[in-house]
Amino acid sequence: MAKTIVTENLRISLNSIRTHLLRTILTILIIAFGIMALVGILTATDSIKYYLTQNFSMMGSNTFTVRNRSMQVHIGGGERNKPRLYEPITFQQATKFKEKFSFPGTTSVFVFGSGTATLKFSTYKTNPNVRVIGTDENYNITSGDEIEKGRVFTKEEVMYGNSVCIVGSDIVKDLFKHKEDPIGQLISIGSGKYRIVGVLKEKGSSMGFSGDRSCLVPLTNVRAYFSRPNMSFNLNVMANDQSMMDPAIGEATGLLRTIRQDPVGTDNTFEITKSDNIAKMLIENIKYVTYAATIIGFITLLGAAIGLMNIMLVSVTERTREIGIRKATGATRNIIRNQFLAEAVVIGQLGGALGIVLGILIGNSISLMIGSIFIIPWVWIFTGVVLCFFVALLSGIIPARKAANLDPIESLRYE
Repeated sequence: MAKTIVTENLRISLNSIRTHLLRTILTILIIAFGIMALVGILTATDSIKYYLTQNFSMMGSNTFTVRNRSMQVHIGGGERNKPRLYEPITFQQATKFKEKFSFPGTTSVFVFGSGTATLKFSTYKTNPNVRVIGTDENYNITSGDEIEKGRVFTKEEVMYGNSVCIVGSDIVKDLFKHKEDPIGQLISIGSGKYRIVGVLKEKGSSMGFSGDRSCLVPLTNVRAYFSRPNMSFNLNVMANDQSMMDPAIGEATGLLRTIRQDPVGTDNTFEITKSDNIAKMLIENIKYVTYAATIIGFITLLGAAIGLMNIMLVSVTERTREIGIRKATGATRNIIRNQFLAEAVVIGQLGGALGIVLGILIGNSISLMIGSIFIIPWVWIFTGVVLCFFVALLSGIIPARKAANLDPIESLRYE
């Protein structure tokens, strides 16, 4: 019996929706836009979080970097604190650290030579936006940069500053238009000639910077040909075991303080950053986008609730005579009320379903643009369905009560 009543209520609801199709479509769209804003932006933020975590943690959770300046990630307004800047880490200090650091793991030294280099081969050249990085033989192990073709630098090449290089995949595409094998080819970097010994595996762009447009050259070569005043060298340290990260950081801190002669009781004159810290800092700032999306979604849903209530009140007025006939033929107040509530819920769920689909498409469009994965936000899908259900109930309860309380005699006389 209960199943028959529910089926009948749904049938009557669908008939009413078809009768007032244009008005119903407009209400569904209002609800859909609210859910779309909520699901779409939150799906996009989830994909951004995944992307950041994957890209900034690709060095591994057992890796940390030592620099002479602190990291700063700031999104939005508010007071900005300048990053701390210390005396440069000299080449001698960096190499001494590498020699003396005996903790189980791998240590590498690297330095940024240029961010605006132009590479040439034959008649082709790159845009002046190639990053030249001076590295040692261990850099690829600690940085997460994989070699797709060729090899890494040897100790001898780093020691003598040989004119060899490892290039990113975008550079290969720019310089070797005829699909030549880049290994062994002689290219120009600025005014110098370098022989390619390796090609980096494609990684895509990250936060506006593309690792595929990087060119690695031996550390001592950068010192000779890309030198600048106060050049500061950086250190990557990868512990053999993730559980030993804290002892490794402690060991590195003590050794580098000794090398840099930091007085006892003073702060470190360098900054140690774990490989996944940047991702955590960015994700922490993204929460404000999530808050904004939630507020926008709820404001739109409030407007949708008002619109749905209005359409239901109009529907009650237009169907007053129909309600009188139903009551005269035995329909109780509960049946009439449930019929109108069912109609509100059906409209709400149709709007919610459309909004969820649009939200997933929009959110994953952004995910596709930044190179993240396709995400199905099950939590937000469930949240959207529940929100639409309660919005429909709240919007439909007043019109449903009004319909249920109509006097059948007066309703039959309504014109």
